[in-house]
Amino acid sequence: MSDIDEPTQKRKIQKKFLNKIIDKPVSYLIKYNISPNFLSFGGFLSSLAGGILIGLGFIHRNFFLAWIPPILIIVSGVLDVFDGEVARQTGQVSPEGSFLDSNIDRISDSVIIFGLIYGNLVGFIEGFLMLFLVIMISYTRSRAEVEEVNMKGVGFLERAERLIILIVAIIIEIYVYAITLWLTGNPFEYFFPIFIKCFIITLIFTLGQRIIHIRKSLKKVPKK
Repeated sequence: MSDIDEPTQKRKIQKKFLNKIIDKPVSYLIKYNISPNFLSFGGFLSSLAGGILIGLGFIHRNFFLAWIPPILIIVSGVLDVFDGEVARQTGQVSPEGSFLDSNIDRISDSVIIFGLIYGNLVGFIEGFLMLFLVIMISYTRSRAEVEEVNMKGVGFLERAERLIILIVAIIIEIYVYAITLWLTGNPFEYFFPIFIKCFIITLIFTLGQRIIHIRKSLKKVPKK
């Protein structure tokens, strides 16, 4: 296997870890003939609902209601993992399915970001920058794979990592807001703005990683 196709160590570790967790649920889904497309649309609807509820301010409402949006985003991420694995294990991997899954992922990411903007958790400029970076990180992978550069595991914040970090940040925001409101009567409102700035910097770093990796990989390809 050439360097251009060699899986990264990061992806090998992720694959080994995921296989231990998802084997039984995936077997259950296959047993009951749940299609990958059904899982993809289920994930999208979960993201859509989560984004809408974030936009409606659920994060800063009743403490118990505040948990609904992050739970929906978690469900969306889980279904996104399941749909690909079900497709692979049942031989349903196809260009059409990959195209559909990729576009649904981009729309899901956008809906969550729009929810953060509308819910005043993220400023308009920061939200636009986040959306731009997320789309560019995805685009660099798509464009590189056209040139047969393997991008699996390349970049600090792939989609799975982005969702996990964002979910954790939302959960922390729920606790920080609720506890400070209860203790002082004035909620602490600076955690998420600080987090978003750090998140954007990390997205920029990830995009840079991918661009550098692609350039190095393409330089190794013999010129025709």
